[in-house]
Amino acid sequence: MLITTRSIAAATVAALIASFGVACGSDESPAERLAGALTGHDPVAAAESTTEGPTARKAFTDTFDGMGEATADVSVNDDDTEFTWTWTLPKDRTVTYRTPVETSGDHVTGSPTHNPPPLQAGGPQRESDQKSFDTPVTDRQNRPLLTWQTVTVVSLDAGKSESAESASALAGKLKAVAPEVSASSIRAGLRGKQGPQTVVALRAADAKRVGSLERIDGVTTRTEGRLLTAEKNLRSPATSGLEEHWRTVVDAAAGAAVTVVNADGEPTSDVQKFPGRTPAPVRTTLDVALTQAANDAVAEEKRPAMIVAIRPSTGGILAVAQNSAADEDGPIALTGLYAPGSTFKTITTASALKAGVTTANARLACPGTQTFGDRKIPNEDEFDLGTVPLHTAFARSCNTTMAGLSTRLGDTDLADTARTFGLGVDYTVPGLTTITGKVPTADTPAKKVESGIGQGAVTASPFGMAVVEASLAGRKTVTPTLIDGLRTGSNTERATIPANVATPIRSAMREAVMSGTATSLRDIPGLGGKTGTAEFGDNKHSHGWFAGIVDDLAFATLVVGGDSSTPALKVSGDFLRDAEGDLPIA
Repeated sequence: MLITTRSIAAATVAALIASFGVACGSDESPAERLAGALTGHDPVAAAESTTEGPTARKAFTDTFDGMGEATADVSVNDDDTEFTWTWTLPKDRTVTYRTPVETSGDHVTGSPTHNPPPLQAGGPQRESDQKSFDTPVTDRQNRPLLTWQTVTVVSLDAGKSESAESASALAGKLKAVAPEVSASSIRAGLRGKQGPQTVVALRAADAKRVGSLERIDGVTTRTEGRLLTAEKNLRSPATSGLEEHWRTVVDAAAGAAVTVVNADGEPTSDVQKFPGRTPAPVRTTLDVALTQAANDAVAEEKRPAMIVAIRPSTGGILAVAQNSAADEDGPIALTGLYAPGSTFKTITTASALKAGVTTANARLACPGTQTFGDRKIPNEDEFDLGTVPLHTAFARSCNTTMAGLSTRLGDTDLADTARTFGLGVDYTVPGLTTITGKVPTADTPAKKVESGIGQGAVTASPFGMAVVEASLAGRKTVTPTLIDGLRTGSNTERATIPANVATPIRSAMREAVMSGTATSLRDIPGLGGKTGTAEFGDNKHSHGWFAGIVDDLAFATLVVGGDSSTPALKVSGDFLRDAEGDLPIA
């Protein structure tokens, strides 16, 4: 279905030459002088060549504005009896026609010829694009993700003396479909402004449910088309940048038309049409079912909560979800930076294995507390495991073990390993703005200890930790993508993660779920993961993390201010159990 989206009425320049006189004063004929000024798109010069002054200037200006980006080339035949008009539209499309010209002395005369024969008796012309706005954006399985929909835009006049009363009445009517809109939020949006101000845009079903609003003093409504998620509860910060690419695709396939319109602006005759083509849907890597499951999971948490899921085998971003509490701070699932806490022990363990300071089967001390220089590191509640295998220290999240390993690493080992896993890498993902995190050089024992347990200057976003898990699962630096066919840029070369590093960490992650810190999720087949608690601010509160891998899905969950990993485990469990059956298989 083709929908006209840009239509600007314009009187054809041919009509103007019949009603304006041209002054003498050069070797050019009156027709040549006028044609030259019009070809140069100079309405001032064209107007000065007539006897109509400001009236002619406005008419010429409106003509060029009406034809949008089109340019005109006006030429005169040898005996000054005919003009040839060539309009060049975008995409090198041209419209050419001829109109008769009569001159008498220093003036162009003749009947008003608005349009090319045989349409001269019609009204003005209009150039309009013909776009396939019903082209959908789909998920990885070609299910609708974003579609073009009609919305009702509700506005309230800020200048109304009754606006406070009207705000209350409007909020009451909207409560059933837009509970986030309150009388106070409406009044805040009106403060210091004049004229109608947009309050909310309602989907068709919600607008029908609300009914008429224009009986409320100062309220007006209008309808327009917008690209929206296919379902109201299908929301994700990962969709916000898709419209720009979608419009590029739709614009590239658009046709165009030049038509004659009547006094009401309705087309009556075609001057020329340029057929477009129906573009293929814009396909993404997102998964509608997984996104809805993630949305449902984070919605149950009152504190800011978010989930990012990536498919390791392809790098495709499967789901990005965050609740309304997180929305207040922007798209923090993709760009928010937080101390990763013990989820960073994946990087610490990998660094130690790569550097040869430990082995997969090594037995290491896990005391309840241990002092490294002037830094005392405790385990949670100062639990003491004695001497245990590396995988058990990982699964039980032993801070003292990991801090001890980090002191034996080189200054750049943690940063280098993190980049191998994608953390600290700058990705340019078409359609998305992301930040993975930062792992600075640790050149003192204190810095190494802090970094080794995911504190200090180390930061990560949920997106960054999902990238870490996806890289681990695929055993190479993952390249995250969002839109099929568009390549992601990166400031780091992809690197392979050796099997003697990846395999023991994956095994330890499985142990963490079966008998370690994530046993609340052991009913989920094949899941491996790592919990994390990261202190922030005054160190009296902490963020809660869980990052994991199951089947061909890697993910990271963060509950800001969760104070333990328990809330993140719950959110993760709700997500994975709800998504059962929709998880991609490698």
